Amino acid sequence: MSSKKKILFITPPYHAGVVESAGTWMPLVFVYLAGAVRKAGYEAKIYDAMSKQHSLEEIGTTLRREAFDYIAITSITASINASIDVLALAKRIHPGVKTIMGGVHPTFCYQDLFGEHSNIIDYIVVGEGEETLPELLKALDLGNDVKDVAGLTYVDEGEVKHTAVRPFCQDLDSLPTAWDLIDWEDYRYFVIPDSRLAAISTSRGCTHGCTFCSQQKFWGKTWRGRDPQNILAEMQHLHSEYGVNIFLFVDEYPTKDRERWERLLDLIIVSELDVYILLETRAEDIVRDEDILEKYKAAGVIHIYIGLEATSQETLDLINKELSIEASRKAIRLIHAHHMITETSFVIGFPWETKESIDETLRLAQEYSPDFAHFLAITPWPYAEMYREMEPFIEVYDYGRYNLVEPIIKPETMSLKEVRSQLVDCYRRYYMNKAHDFFTEPDAFKKEYLKTSMRLIMKNSFLTELIRSSGQESAFSRMFDAMTGKHPKTKTGVIHPHTLTQLNILSE
Repeated sequence: MSSKKKILFITPPYHAGVVESAGTWMPLVFVYLAGAVRKAGYEAKIYDAMSKQHSLEEIGTTLRREAFDYIAITSITASINASIDVLALAKRIHPGVKTIMGGVHPTFCYQDLFGEHSNIIDYIVVGEGEETLPELLKALDLGNDVKDVAGLTYVDEGEVKHTAVRPFCQDLDSLPTAWDLIDWEDYRYFVIPDSRLAAISTSRGCTHGCTFCSQQKFWGKTWRGRDPQNILAEMQHLHSEYGVNIFLFVDEYPTKDRERWERLLDLIIVSELDVYILLETRAEDIVRDEDILEKYKAAGVIHIYIGLEATSQETLDLINKELSIEASRKAIRLIHAHHMITETSFVIGFPWETKESIDETLRLAQEYSPDFAHFLAITPWPYAEMYREMEPFIEVYDYGRYNLVEPIIKPETMSLKEVRSQLVDCYRRYYMNKAHDFFTEPDAFKKEYLKTSMRLIMKNSFLTELIRSSGQESAFSRMFDAMTGKHPKTKTGVIHPHTLTQLNILSE
């Protein structure tokens, strides 16, 4: 190529509740994709409109300043409408631009997307994009037929075409990155002063088969792990070069291989990196690792999200969670015993749900007593295994509301309004009951952190409106507005963004 062609990676202006009350999360997928296309000879730019809180109008202003040959966006179900709006805007401003969409929703719902938006979306990358995207750009620039590019879906003469399936990359450490394209000032935790956040991936995939989850389907129930030494080297680079002191492991399942996981912990401990680590894993792995949980803490792991989802063994089995109630309880106890923060979620609103069953879920959630509990509305992604079973009960078809906050399913004996009311009441009753723990927590840093985190959640998330509508606003305000004090500078927990699972751009 005589001159480099340019591609813009952009996030949609979609926002949802609790996730953004704690901090801003970088689109790690673009760090990898920008690295891949840049290695292939293209000029790349990352525009995280979501984290910058830019409106569609502001995005338009930005797009008018600079022309790009290609614009790429990635989407989950909840953000698909906003993503389409961005691409439509790009086409209006620059009619000749080629638009490319990727992510879990387009990977599985390409037929619907092309059926309604073939004039807006030119190509959909199916699955991983680090190899597919550079090949697509080269084929287009050379005038070659894109049918030879594996991992692609597009429309040709009115017909949706699919190319060969792209195998997963087996050497994740070989993938180039573009950390220098990140606007680092945008990424921090609001509960920790002077923090700088990096999202990194230590593995990809999950081998479990939860029927509500998109990840096991997206990754084909496979799992690949990175070399611990390379992970440490990346963390050291980000720490020294960009001042990163908080690392979010965005993996669905970083602890799957115990030997590899323990090796990573040992390397971080020996390196004396002195950073905070947040991660998500499965409760049974915490129980498995009871003898090395001290290493978790020593390496800097201070906040662990475990997806318990339900307090009934029957429900856990129905959604194929492959988890026992006993393991759930024990995992939370073990994490607390090692002075790390626990966060989990409980899903309500199933077709068989009743007020009594929701009350029982709340009661058992209080018995488990995680530091942070979130009550989420069951949401059947249109490609999830449970979708057909749930389809007769779906009453909301606006994907913008498929965020685990808004009730989508109408139970047989409840209205959507009643489910919403019960969801609010679970939050109210859980945290009113939990307030005593916040005030009597013996660890000064953890005590301040818990209060600061709750203050952020109450003031900046969807709960503000929900609680106001429930008539409980004054009680919550009196409780949390009374909380004051300077944030201590000690290593301890930070709120974890997996609160609404898969709203990070890499993971739905």
